[in-house]
Amino acid sequence: MPTHLTPGALANKAAEAVRSLNHATQSAKGELTYPGDAYDVVASLKTLTQRLPQTFQQLAFFLEALGETDAVTADHGAPDEHLAEARSALASCSLIAQTLTEHLDRAHNALSPLGWSGPLPDTADDL
Repeated sequence: MPTHLTPGALANKAAEAVRSLNHATQSAKGELTYPGDAYDVVASLKTLTQRLPQTFQQLAFFLEALGETDAVTADHGAPDEHLAEARSALASCSLIAQTLTEHLDRAHNALSPLGWSGPLPDTADDL
């Protein structure tokens, strides 16, 4: 039976996946060999950034509904002000993610005609 992960746990898993990706793309690791490797990574990152605006919008809707409950408190200031600031920041995040997607699309398109004409890497280590 699959276990249900909370939104926070899923976000943490996504952050850890990006940390692992950062390690895998280090030149010293040698895990990127061909232009197609970069093409594939950029394509997946573009998909990731295309999906982020929905998450940000849903979080903002949640915060708006939460504010209507009158059950939120704040250590300082008015809770409504903090909720409004968070919603505003999330709206900015959505726009930034859309811009990031556009730039990743440009990179993806720029990588698409590239191929490899060098020698094939030694595959003896893969056996």
